Amino acid sequence: MLQILDIKKENVITTIAIGKLHQKDIEKVHPIIHTILDKGLKIRWYFEMQDFEGWNINGFWEDLKIDAAHEKEYEKIAIVGKEQWHDWVARFMKPFTNAEIKYFDIKQKSNAQKWIEI
Repeated sequence: MLQILDIKKENVITTIAIGKLHQKDIEKVHPIIHTILDKGLKIRWYFEMQDFEGWNINGFWEDLKIDAAHEKEYEKIAIVGKEQWHDWVARFMKPFTNAEIKYFDIKQKSNAQKWIEI
């Protein structure tokens, strides 16, 4: 499940991934991405993982398609998690986007939220 939280700045997407992500979860973010792009802004994404189990194959494919279609429109991505493989997710994403990507341990959550907004 992908939970979308309130947007504090007009170009920041704030999400929490819980369990396994499916195609419908990724599709929920698409309108938000296009709203930001229609304003001529770059996308900043705060992606927190809580008991995150990854993607099912359709969700993973949809996520890759969105990332590839908008690779130049991402400015920053904050990956927040508590398991070592969450850091791997951040490293895996780097070739698919021009964004600055940083991994933050869940204990650094407030630092990640500040970083994504500045």
